[in-house]
Amino acid sequence: MSSSAPIAGHPDLTEMRMRYERASETPTAQVADGFTVLGGLFVALSPWITGFAATTPSLALNNLVVGLAATVLGISFAAAYHRTHGIAWTAPVLGVWTIVAVFVMSGSVMTTSTVLCNVIGGAVLVLAGAGTMAPAFATRAST
Repeated sequence: MSSSAPIAGHPDLTEMRMRYERASETPTAQVADGFTVLGGLFVALSPWITGFAATTPSLALNNLVVGLAATVLGISFAAAYHRTHGIAWTAPVLGVWTIVAVFVMSGSVMTTSTVLCNVIGGAVLVLAGAGTMAPAFATRAST
């Protein structure tokens, strides 16, 4: 039997945690996390704010689920970036799906407000998600 030190006390792990903690404290990361939360809330509530929930219920449900998922991601990035940075790529994917979903799911009941809400909300999620990923890439590049 080999006696090995517990991974929790490993110096590389401590350094990595500190690096991600510094990355999450940058203004870019904080703004991106905030926009991820706000973009997610906008996507989730947009069917009822603009009134297309009754005409396209499947798109409204999709927006609610995707928007709430993005909101939870944004909150988790802000609260524990060192633990959630590995899934930061999902925020831009949710944004792209939000943009595409309006054309795939709405069928023949595609209105200007439906398209604008999904395209704007999706673009915010893509940009905020890219901003959330940026500090992790910056810390990797500097090491």
